[in-house]
This record gives sequence, C-alpha cells and structure tokens, in this order.
Amino acid sequence: MPASSLASPEGSGGDRAGLREQPGAGSPPQKSPSPMLSPTKPLQKGSASADDPASFVSRELSWLEFNDRVLEEAIDRRNPLFERLKFVSIYETNLDEFFMIRVAAIKQQIDAQVVRRSEDGRTPTEHLIAVSERLRRSKAAQMRLLNERLMPALERRGIRIVRVDDLEDEAQANIERTFDERVFPVLTPLAVDSGHPFPYISNLSLSLAVELEESTSDGVALHFARVKIPATLPRFISVEPSPEGERRFVLLENLIARHLGALFPGMIVREAYLFRVTRDADLDLQEDEADDLLEAIESELQRRRFGEPVRLEIERGMPEYMREFLLKSLDLHDVDCYEIDGLMALGDLRQLIELPGYAELRNAEFSPAIPRRLRGVTDLFALIREGDVLLHHPYQSFDPVVQFLQQAADDERVLAIKATLYRTSGSGSPIVRALLEAAENGKQVAVVIELKARFDEQSNIEWARRLERAGVHVVYGFPGLKVHGKVLMVIREDEDGLRRYLHFGTGNYNEKTARFYTDLGLFTCRPTLGADTLSLFNALTGYSKVTDFDDLLVAPMTMRREVLARIDRETEHARAGRPAGIRAKLNALTDLEIARALYRASQGGVEIDLVVRGMCVLRPGVPGLSERIRIRSIVGRFLEHSRIYVFENGGEREVYLSSADWMGRSLDRRVELAVPVQDPALAETVDRRILGLLLRETAKSRELLPDGTYRRVGQPNRPTVDAQRLFLAKSHHN
Repeated sequence: MPASSLASPEGSGGDRAGLREQPGAGSPPQKSPSPMLSPTKPLQKGSASADDPASFVSRELSWLEFNDRVLEEAIDRRNPLFERLKFVSIYETNLDEFFMIRVAAIKQQIDAQVVRRSEDGRTPTEHLIAVSERLRRSKAAQMRLLNERLMPALERRGIRIVRVDDLEDEAQANIERTFDERVFPVLTPLAVDSGHPFPYISNLSLSLAVELEESTSDGVALHFARVKIPATLPRFISVEPSPEGERRFVLLENLIARHLGALFPGMIVREAYLFRVTRDADLDLQEDEADDLLEAIESELQRRRFGEPVRLEIERGMPEYMREFLLKSLDLHDVDCYEIDGLMALGDLRQLIELPGYAELRNAEFSPAIPRRLRGVTDLFALIREGDVLLHHPYQSFDPVVQFLQQAADDERVLAIKATLYRTSGSGSPIVRALLEAAENGKQVAVVIELKARFDEQSNIEWARRLERAGVHVVYGFPGLKVHGKVLMVIREDEDGLRRYLHFGTGNYNEKTARFYTDLGLFTCRPTLGADTLSLFNALTGYSKVTDFDDLLVAPMTMRREVLARIDRETEHARAGRPAGIRAKLNALTDLEIARALYRASQGGVEIDLVVRGMCVLRPGVPGLSERIRIRSIVGRFLEHSRIYVFENGGEREVYLSSADWMGRSLDRRVELAVPVQDPALAETVDRRILGLLLRETAKSRELLPDGTYRRVGQPNRPTVDAQRLFLAKSHHN
C-alpha cells in the first residue's frame, strides 16, 4: 500500500541548477544562476524604460526565487544537519502561506474574470500558470534533497524512519499497542456516497483517500472514504525499544494506513493514498460596515476555516481516477495539483529538529550580549537622558526593552505608557506582563493592538481582552489600516519637568523572535521625536488628523512623499556634483512608484546599493535604466528583518530605522514609522558598521541579476565575509 511505504529516493523528476548542493567548508561558494524562464519578460535592446512592464520582475516569481534561496541553505553542506532540515521546514511553511495568501488572491482575480495585467505584464491566469510551472521545479529539488541527502544523513546519525513490518517483535508489539490505545480511538472514517457528501477537508490537514471493496449479492461494490490524520498526535511516533545510540520513528500516516482494515471491518481495502488541501486563509473584512472590529475579526476567523481550496497535494502514484475525483470534489484544476514524491507537510520536521541532544547537528548556542554601555545599569531613564542607545538584535539582548517597560511600570514618577503591539510572544509575554503591571500600579496605559496581524489574530484578541480587564485603554487601530509601526512611549515627571522616553523598533515586541530575527531598536528622549510620537498616538487613539510630522516619517500620512522626495533630492545632488547615494536594507521592494524613482535616480547618476531579502520588482544593472543599482539578498542563520534607509544628502547624511518595507501596503495601507538616527556616532554605526558590512557580505549573500534570478556573491580565492558570524563575534565587545 503506497501510503504505508517509505519515501523512495528515486525519480523525483525535474531539475534546477540553482538548487545544487553547496560545497563543504573551505570551498568557494558557487555561482548558481537559475536556468528557468526569466521571472520577467526580457527587455528588447534599446527599450529600457521605467514605463515598460518588462522593466519589472513578477512579485510572485520573485517571491519563489526568495524561497529557493531558503532552500539553498538546506542544500549548503556548511550548515549543520538539523539546520538544513530546519530550512527545508521553513521553505515548506513559507510555501503554505504563499498559497493561502498570494495564490488565493490570484485565483480570486481569475474567478472575478479580472484581465488587468500586473506590473510585469501578466494576467492573473498567466501568473497562476507561471507560478505552477516554476514551483514544480523547486518542489522536485526539495524532495530530491530530502530523499537522497538529508534523510540518509539522518540515518547515518542514528535517526531513522522505519516501517512497522521491519521492526523486531517487541518493538512491533509496542507500536501496535500505541495504535490501539492512542491512535485508533481518535480516528473518524468518513464515507463518501449518495448519503454521505464529500467531507470538509480542513486547511493543511493530511488525509488518506481510501478505495474500499464490498462484496454484495449483486457482485462487488466500490466505495470511497477519507480518513484524517489527526494533527493532535505526533507525526513521528517514537519506537521503543531502539538499538543503543539510535532513535527510530514510525510515520503516523503509515501506521494508520497499515490498520485501515480495523476502521472498515467487512471491507477490503484496495488502495490508500495520502493527500493534503490548502485553503484561502486571508481575512475578508468589510471593516467599513463593522460596528465592532473585534467581533468582525472573530467572525472572520471562524470563516477562515472554510476558505476556498487553492491547492491539492497528492502522494506520488495516486491513480488518475482518485486524483480526478479529489480535484472535482474540491473544485480545483490540474494546475492546482502537485504530486509529492515523499513526505508531505514538511513543517512537521520540527519534531525531529527539536530532539534533545545532538548538539553537533545544530548551530552553536549563543547568548545575546548586553551592550557595554548598558551593563550594570539599573536606571535606564538616566542613561537615555545622557544620550541615545542603539540595540542590534539578536546579537544584543532584548532584555533592555523589557527592563525599560518594567522600570516604567514600577517607577512612581511615570505617569503614562503608550505602546503599539503587532505581534507578541503569546502566553507569558514579558512586554504584556509589564503593561498589565503598570495598569495595576495606577499608570495610565494605552495600547494599540493590531487585531489584523495575519495568523496572530486570535492571540491578539485574547491579549486585548486581558489588557482591557486590567484597566488598559485598548485601541484596535484604524479601519482599513494595519498598525505595523513599533514604538513605546513612557511619560515621566523628571526633576526638570515632563519628559517623553521612547523606544522605536524595526521588529516586533517579541522576546522569542528577537533571538533569531535581526532587528534594530533605538532608545531616545529627544523632544521633537517625543512630540511627533505623541501626535501619532493621539491620531491612533482619538480623532486627531495629523498631516505632518517634524522628524518622523509616518505612513500612510507622510512616508511615501518623504521617501520619494529624498530619492529625487539625491538625483539633484548628483547632477550638481555633490555627494549623492542611496543605501537601504528592506524585506521587500514591490512599490512601482518607488521603483521608478530609483530608476530615475540611477539614470541621474546616483549610486544605489540595496539589501532586499525577499521580493524585489527592480531589475538592476540594465544599461540606460539601472546600471548604478546593485541589489543583494542575504539568507542565513538569522532572518534579516531590520529596515534601514540611508540618503547621502550632499554630505549631510540622513539615516533612518524603519518598520516599513518599500511596498504599496506598507506605504498606503499601514501605519508605519521611520525614525531618524540623529546621534552622529550611532548613525555611523548603522550605516557603516551594520549596513556597510551587509553590503560586503559574501558567505550568505546573493546578487540579483538583470533577468530576475540570483547568483552567489562569493569568489574563489577571496576571503569570505560572513556578516552574521562577525556580528556575533563583535557583540560581546561593544
């Protein structure tokens, strides 16, 4: 029975030269341009124009290129084995979200008969076909890597996935007992016939499609049934006993498939194959019609479970009739179906990655450092009065941010605390605990919680209600806008009067992700920034209509026009012979107005260096259009998450830390912040020591080529610059 067999390493099909196993330590990184069709239609000679759709890369195909860079980290033998498996898992969970959000949006456009072309000139139907064709190559590479490299490597380290039939008597008896006692009681076989409609298949759940044979007086009757693989049970069932030095596991779906006869007594199980369904999971809020935003989101979260199917994954070898039956029942088409040669739902690999022990299969542990200036400091307010403080996570600890709020909660001189929360660490968040304690201590606490933070909606609803019960003023943000900017404000009665103490962050107030996301935080009490932040909170919590700020760049009010003005100003400086240049670090660059402005700046003589981790619609290095633009992507141990903007400004450099990418949603449909780094020494640190090092990175850096593909930056016989390792090494000395 196929569903009960182990993954075969042969015959994955397809190829992609850009997804090759990388050499071991000491060997130079290999250039790996993709042989796929270009993510954008090629420019014709002499046609370089910022108005030509061929001047832009498809954002969907650019995202797939990014996910392939994640997969390349799984291929890279310089990474420890568990870290390689982790990147396979991340690739898979990234892809799930891509289908739930991006592909779902494309299919909605197709259903609505939208024929408008995207910025790169494709219709929704053309985009869906391009995504499907492109992704099949990458999935084949992923499964080939897992089947032929990583799973055998696990076996060599004594971690094995085995079949029940291959176990010795005692171990087999123990597994059978596990099935009888823990698995069988929670299984629910669902028949499909005229009296039993095709069952609802929950999002991202694994299921077995089962064909059954029944003997009747008229001959043989065939039936179809579905058995859900319970997500409440471990996917990898530990086998006891195992030989000394080994850990053996049986796959839950294979154990269930072996015992299907117990679920259908009196029937003959003819065939059983695994499948998985992905559904549209984006919220469809009609916020302008909602009297209560919290209730509207709660209601929509219930509907999310029943979103339309957008993808069907099936086990390799599933018969055509069964595949067609599933597609028809789910109202899907061939383009939506993906045959998987091996394990499905690879996000579950975290169960193996988190096995205790095996330190040699993981990256070395590290302890985030406390910056020298903060060591032993008990009064952060006094320190911030002396000068601004910069934190660089995860290399430097997130603890000072928690300490800042905790001190504010306990300090008798503190009158009020205001905060924006987008994502927290959930149960036990020290940030939320400090805010609750502050309210209990009589402080006036106001918190803007973004209920629409994707996939964290339920957690944020729970926190909102808990904060409200403690007397915190909770605001859910603006209808139609997500509040994504990260800022804390503490208003304190100092000896010389009221002072506003601030923390701005490029990342979330989440102490867990602060250990593996790279982000920057700034403590300051500069009066103009305090005044701007107070105006922002008044706009968020009241009816204040702020249209301008002195120092902050705030989306959607001022950020777009201010960023565009600064890009155009650099062009003026360049044409006048003054120092000019743009350097930025972003998660994504997809806004066409910003992209066209950068093209104009390049044409005007401005040197532009960008680090863009994910989607990027720009095509660098195109003669006459973008030959002065250079773009890199860094994918490594830590998720590059910080945003930095630097404008040379004729020698009067401006450096900003921001929560915003250069995307339409960030600039127009979110409340975002960019804060100037006004301390010259800290501005130098951000620009030269942080961003400058990332621009020189060669270990994990890929260069974006004019055709929309990427190649590794490292060169033979040249020293490798591993920025993340260097930041780790330097963090305890700063």
